[in-house]
Amino acid sequence: MAELTRETLVLNMGPQHPSTHGVLRLLLELEGEVIVGAHPVIGYLHTGFEKEMETRTYHQNIVFPPRIEYLATFIEEQAYVLAVEKLLGITAPPRAQTIRLILAELSRIASHLVYLGTAAIDLNVSSVFMYCFRDREQILDIFEMVSGQRMMHGYFRIGGLQWDLPEGFVPRVRAFLEELPRHLDEYEALLTDNLIWRRRTEGVAVLSADDALRYGCTGPVLRGSGVPYDVRKAFPYGGYDQYAFDIPVGRRGDAFDRYRVRMEEMRQSRRIVLQALDRLAPGPVMVDDPKVALPPRSELVRSMEAVIHHFKLVSEGIHPPPGEVYAAVESPRGEKGYYIVSDGSNRPVRVRVRSASFNNLQALPVMLYRGTVADVVVAIASIDIVLGDVDR
Repeated sequence: MAELTRETLVLNMGPQHPSTHGVLRLLLELEGEVIVGAHPVIGYLHTGFEKEMETRTYHQNIVFPPRIEYLATFIEEQAYVLAVEKLLGITAPPRAQTIRLILAELSRIASHLVYLGTAAIDLNVSSVFMYCFRDREQILDIFEMVSGQRMMHGYFRIGGLQWDLPEGFVPRVRAFLEELPRHLDEYEALLTDNLIWRRRTEGVAVLSADDALRYGCTGPVLRGSGVPYDVRKAFPYGGYDQYAFDIPVGRRGDAFDRYRVRMEEMRQSRRIVLQALDRLAPGPVMVDDPKVALPPRSELVRSMEAVIHHFKLVSEGIHPPPGEVYAAVESPRGEKGYYIVSDGSNRPVRVRVRSASFNNLQALPVMLYRGTVADVVVAIASIDIVLGDVDR
C-alpha cells in the first residue's frame, strides 16, 4: 500500500492585492482551504524616512511624520514635536496643548472611520464605506480650515503651533460632534447586528492576550484581546491626565472585538474633544523662548538681538543639548514613539520610530493559523495596518 503524503500549497497574496491595504506580500501555506502557515513579506515600500530625518534640521523634519503614517497625521506630528521638546526641556503653552489634543482626537476619529469603511468594503458592505468617508471629509475640512492642508499639515511646531485657530473653528467642530453619535449609531445598526458581518468576524483572527503581549502589540489590537493598555492613561502627555475618558477592551480577541473597541474609541474621542473645547482658554500658542521660537515681526525693526535670533533659527535651526529621548503617544494603531539622539548639533544623530503597525503585523501568522483563505482579508482589515508605518 502506497504511503499517504500530505502536501501543502504555497499561495502568494499581494503585494498588489486590494485587501492588503498597501504593498504587503503574504506567503500562505495551505492544506486545502486551511492556513497552516503565513509569512508577511515587507520591504516593498521602504522609504528611508528615519535616515532622511538624520540629514535635516529638527524643524525641517516636521514634514516627515505625517508621511510615515498618513491616516492620523496630527498625531504623528504630535509624537515628533513632543520628543524634541523633551530633548530641549520645554513645554508648549496650555492653549497650544489643548489645540493639539483636539486635533489629535479628531485625527483618531478620522482614522477609525477609514478602518471601518475599508473593513466593511472588504466584506462587500459598500454603503458603510461611503458613509464613513462622508464623515471623514468633514474632519478633513476642519483640518484644512486650521492648517491650510487636508492631510500633510506641518501645523505643529517645536514649542507650540504655527499659528492660532481661525475664527469659527469651535462652532464648526461642535456641529460635527453633535451629528457624530447619530452616524455611529447608524454604522452599528448596519454592522453590529448584521448576521453576515458577525459570522465573518466573530471567532475569526483570534489573538490571545498572552500572544498580543508577546508580539508587542498595542492599540485596539491589544485592547481587543482584553489588555487595557493605552499610552494616554499609562504615560499621560499633553494634558490627557486632566480629561475623563474610558478605555474600551474586548473579551475574545477576535476581529469583532477589535471592531467594537474602535467604535467605542470614537465615542470616547468625541467625549475628550468636547471637554477640551470647554477648556479652550485664550493665550499664546508658542513658547516664549528666543532660542526656539521666531521673534514677533514687529520686534525685528527695533531689536538687533531679535534679528540675530531670527537669522540663527531660520538658517541653522535649534541646537538641543546632547542626549537621547523617547516620547510616545497613542496613535489609532497603538503606541507610536520617537527615539532621538542628539550630539548638540542642529541635526539629530539618530532617529528611530516605534510604530504600532509593525508590531501588530507580526502577530498576523498567529491570528491566521488554522483559519481559511477567506479569513485573511478579515484579519488584515482588523489590525488596520498602514504600510508606510511598517516600511520606513
